[in-house]
Amino acid sequence: MKLLYKIIGVATVLLAIASCGSASKTPKGLQEGSFRLLYWNIQNGMWSGQQDGHARFVQWIKEQDPDICVWCEGQANYVTNSTQNLPDDPDRYLYGFWEEMSARYGHKYVAFSGRRDRFAQVVTSKYPIRTVAQLVGEEPDSVVTHGSGWFSLELGGRTVNIVTLHTWPQRWAYRCEDKDASAEAREGDKYRRMEIQYICEHTIGKEEGASSQYWMMMGDFNSRSRRDNYVYGYPDQDSRFLVQDYVYGNTPYIDLLGTMYPGEFFTTTGGQSRIDYIYCTKPMFDSVTDARVVSDEYTTPVRDPRNLSNFWHPSDHRPFIIDFEIR
Repeated sequence: MKLLYKIIGVATVLLAIASCGSASKTPKGLQEGSFRLLYWNIQNGMWSGQQDGHARFVQWIKEQDPDICVWCEGQANYVTNSTQNLPDDPDRYLYGFWEEMSARYGHKYVAFSGRRDRFAQVVTSKYPIRTVAQLVGEEPDSVVTHGSGWFSLELGGRTVNIVTLHTWPQRWAYRCEDKDASAEAREGDKYRRMEIQYICEHTIGKEEGASSQYWMMMGDFNSRSRRDNYVYGYPDQDSRFLVQDYVYGNTPYIDLLGTMYPGEFFTTTGGQSRIDYIYCTKPMFDSVTDARVVSDEYTTPVRDPRNLSNFWHPSDHRPFIIDFEIR
């Protein structure tokens, strides 16, 4: 009997040790609500990285140690070091690609936006992702050209909603008959305004009490903010402000960088323009501990010397890194 008690006692101690070990391995983001977000438009599925099998790209991500990544232009579109189109094979160049790629930098979970063309967004994470909606718009008048996504994660005991997007990039409207006339009338700006309204109405606009919830919306908006007009000098009624004006006037979203750093301009491209944005509701904004656009030795855009179809290395956009602590 004494031997039995000793065995039970040893087993209890071992179980306690194992339990402590398991607790210490609980992911910090799930346990405390602290997590790092990396957002980046990586130009054609990181075309530049195809030349070294994305080794430098993966190494850079590992160095940043993000918990969640959001990638615009997630699909590989071109043959390595060329402008030759890859076959339209999303299973290989989007879905299969990211399942393999994210594992290389330690992200087990992958989710995709709605896919209408070759420019979908991708979310990868250390934690489970729930895909709430994949948006592609509605024919014929409300097409979301590059798709959009609504995702949620459980972090720090809270539901965090992430909306991804990439609006129409041209000066002319989608499917217009006369591109020159459409561009002259700045119909591309009006088309983007339609897209952002559709996306907001079908994501945050569907949730009662969203202003007190944890929401983020991010992507390549291909539009300007009048908040930055001290840099641009556009007329007050310029149509390039339409998208951001809609967000400011019709949603509870806060422009993260514009609010954290008033009067400071951060280009998000290889030129001098801020067209990528991260928006947050107030609870999400109040959880930010650090936010920056990264322009380091690797990420600062450099134009391809052969002037290949406006390609840059590593991308024509710059990444954001945002640290959060949900309280």
